[in-house]
Amino acid sequence: MKTDIEIAQEAKLMPIKDVAASIGIAEDDLELYGKYKAKISDEWYQKNKNNKDGKLILVTAINPTPAGEGKTTTSIGLAQAFSKLNKKCVVALREPSLGPCFGIKGGAAGGGFAQVVPMEDLNLHFTGDFHAITSANNLLAALIDNHIQQGNSLRIDTRSVVWKRCLDMNDRALRNIVVGLGKKSDGVVREDHFVITVASEIMAILCLCENMKDLKEKLSKIIVAYNFDGEPVTAKDLQAVGSMAALLKDAIKPNIIQTLEHTPAIVHGGPFANIAHGCNSVIATKYALKMADYVVTEAGFGADLGAEKFFDIKCRKANLKPDACVLVATIRALKYNGGVKKADLSIENLDALKKGISNLEKHIENLKQYNVPVVITLNAFSSDTEAEVKFVKDFCEERNCEFALSKVWEFGGEGGIELANAVLKTLEEKKSDFAPIYEDSLPLKEKIETVAKKIYGAKDVNFSSESLKMLDKLTDLGFGNLPVCIAKTQYSLSDDATLLGRPENFTLNVREVYISAGAGFVVVLTGQVVTMPGLPKEPAAHRIDVNESGLITGLF
Repeated sequence: MKTDIEIAQEAKLMPIKDVAASIGIAEDDLELYGKYKAKISDEWYQKNKNNKDGKLILVTAINPTPAGEGKTTTSIGLAQAFSKLNKKCVVALREPSLGPCFGIKGGAAGGGFAQVVPMEDLNLHFTGDFHAITSANNLLAALIDNHIQQGNSLRIDTRSVVWKRCLDMNDRALRNIVVGLGKKSDGVVREDHFVITVASEIMAILCLCENMKDLKEKLSKIIVAYNFDGEPVTAKDLQAVGSMAALLKDAIKPNIIQTLEHTPAIVHGGPFANIAHGCNSVIATKYALKMADYVVTEAGFGADLGAEKFFDIKCRKANLKPDACVLVATIRALKYNGGVKKADLSIENLDALKKGISNLEKHIENLKQYNVPVVITLNAFSSDTEAEVKFVKDFCEERNCEFALSKVWEFGGEGGIELANAVLKTLEEKKSDFAPIYEDSLPLKEKIETVAKKIYGAKDVNFSSESLKMLDKLTDLGFGNLPVCIAKTQYSLSDDATLLGRPENFTLNVREVYISAGAGFVVVLTGQVVTMPGLPKEPAAHRIDVNESGLITGLF
C-alpha cells in the first residue's frame, strides 16, 4: 500500500470555496490561503449563531502504544462515512505541532484513506496560527525582561518570574536557560525556561476563548510573575494585552480544509493533552455545530487525558453537551497492554488479549462516569483474527456498549459505515446526561484526588511540599474554583509510563502546581512529564526531504 503522504499528494482536491459552499459558507465569508485552505470570518458565525446545534460526537482512545491506535484516522473516517450516508457532517480537529512532526510521533492528519488535506501544509506551517501564538508568548516574555531592565516599577521579583518563553519544536536544551548575560545593557541575569508552543498558556487561551473580547479578557489575567510582596503581576499590568491580541487577530479565526473525500474539516488550535488540555478550539467546535447535523471531534491521547480534559475543562467552560463518545482500540494495542512485545503483535494471542483488555475496560468505566453513551470501535489490522475480534466484540456488548469494526485506513468512508451506523443507533436509543466529574466548589486538592482515583485508578496521591504550598496560595488568591489540568504520561493510566494495562494500588505523584489564570485552570505536573519534549535518537527529521520540484517526502 502507498504511504500516507503518497496518498495525500495523489488526491484530487476540491477548491476550498466549493467545500465551504457545501455547508452553507459563501466565498465572502472566507479568507483564502491559496486554493485549498481558508479561514472562516466571524461575520459568518454572527449570521448563523442561532442555527440549531448538531450532534457532538467525541472520539477518544485507549492509552497509546507503539502499535498505534488511529484516533485521528478514525475521526476523519467516521466523518467521511457520515457523508457517504448523506448526513451533513463536519470533522473538527486540532492543528499538529512541529515538535512531534520532526520527532517520533509524526504528523496529525490521519492516515491511509482517512486523511485531511493538504496534508503537508497542515503538518508544517499551515496558516501560521502556531507562529502567531509563539510570537505573542515571546512578546510578553520580552516585555517582562524589558520592564525589569527599565527600572522595575512593578517590583517584580526576578526569582518569581513564572512566564516562560516558547518554541514549537522539541528542544530539550532550552528547558533550563540563563538570560541577561553580557553587559549591563543586555538585561538582568536570571534563570529562565522554554516550553513547547502547544504547552503555552496562550495556546490554551486561544482554544478556550469565545471571541476577540473574551480573548483580550483572558490575556489580561495571565500571571507572569510575583512581586516582592508575593502578589501576582499580570499581562495587563505590563500593558501587553493589546499588542498580543494584535498578533492573534487572524489566529483566532478557525481554518477550513477537507478530507480525502471532500468532507469539510475545521482544524484550529492544538494544545497537547499530556501537558495541556488537548482539545481544538471552542470557537472551531461552536462554528462546526452551527454548520452540520453531526460534528465529529477528538481529544488528544488516551481518554484518561484527552477525554477527561475535554469533559472537565472544555465542556465545562464552553457549556458544551457531548451526545456520544467513540472509544478507539486495536487488537495489537490491547495485546501490547497484555505484555506482548511489539515484534510479536501479529501473532494470535487470546491470553494476552484477555489480560490487556483491562485497559479498555477502565476507559469504558471512566467514560460512563460522565453519563455519555459509549461506542467502541476496533481499528482493524490485517493481522487481527476472527477469534480476537469476537472476544473484544463480546466484551464490549457485555458492558452495554455498541461495537463496530472500523476499516477507514484501508477503505476511507466506506470502511467506516459500520461505525457510523453504530453511532447513529446510539444517538437514537441512548440519551446523554453529561456532567463533569467534579463540582467547581470542590477544593483544588480534592479535584486532583478525584481525577487521580476515579479516572486513573490511583489508590492515593502524594503531593510534594511545594505543590501543597502553591495549592494553598492559589486558593487564597481566589483560584480555588477553577478546574485542574493534570500533566501526566500518556502511556499509562498511572504517572509511570511502564505500568501498562490497568494499574492498581499505585500512588500518583504531584511534584509541581501552577496557575494558568488566563486560560482558567490550575496546571498539575505529575511524574516525569516535561513541558519541553526532546528529540529521539533517530528523529523523523532525518527522513524528511524536499526535491527540486518542491515535493516533500518522508512526512507521515
